[in-house]
Amino acid sequence: MAKHNKWSKVKRLKAVTDSRRGKVFSRLSRDITLAAKAGGGDTDGNARLRTLVLKAREANMPAENVDRAIKKGTGELPGVVYEEITYEGYGPGGVAFVVQATTDNKTRAAKDIRAAFARYEGNLAANGAVAFQFLHAGQFLIARDKIAEDALMEIALEIGADDVLTSEHGYEIRCGLHLFDKVAHALEHRGIKPDSAEIAYIPTTSVPVTDIAVARSLAKLHEALDEIDDVQHLFSNEELDDSVSAAVSG
Repeated sequence: MAKHNKWSKVKRLKAVTDSRRGKVFSRLSRDITLAAKAGGGDTDGNARLRTLVLKAREANMPAENVDRAIKKGTGELPGVVYEEITYEGYGPGGVAFVVQATTDNKTRAAKDIRAAFARYEGNLAANGAVAFQFLHAGQFLIARDKIAEDALMEIALEIGADDVLTSEHGYEIRCGLHLFDKVAHALEHRGIKPDSAEIAYIPTTSVPVTDIAVARSLAKLHEALDEIDDVQHLFSNEELDDSVSAAVSG
């Protein structure tokens, strides 16, 4: 939840506990089904699907679950018809949230998400009220020990990526939505495995949070939204300094 929250999230996801494994598998299955539906079930020709299959393997998701999710997407197996919906809202302290849901029941999803916001001093907002504070783009996070900065910059320029950002945590490549597959292919071709690869809502403005009570309410809202089965991905723009973050974690 601090300015470097994306890297922190990646580290947490690498240590999936048994109690969370079912939720992770469910989300991956839905994403895989949607990717196969949109781009076909061949991972060689569908970079988005290939990226998700690799994520599933890293999470130790059984191969039969992956195959079943792909076949549901291609229509080879019957399955629930999912719809992707994006919700926007404000949390405690005026922090902006973008919540991506994949659901077979829009009424249930909206009710559950609205209730979570209301429980922690937030509220859902109209479409467009929040999204302008985020960049909707492809995002790849790569550890510093995987490639030199100059070499990565050269690759990014070659494939037309929008930007490469460097921090103490590693590199971040940003690209237009239409270039996601191209960037994924280019990195894979060069043997570079990103720590994270997704189409994300990246905050362009941040909201500093210095009040510990507000920070704790935000943490509870994140947790409440994350526990909703229909919620697939969650993005927000709070910025916590180290002392506030430590107090909340403690």
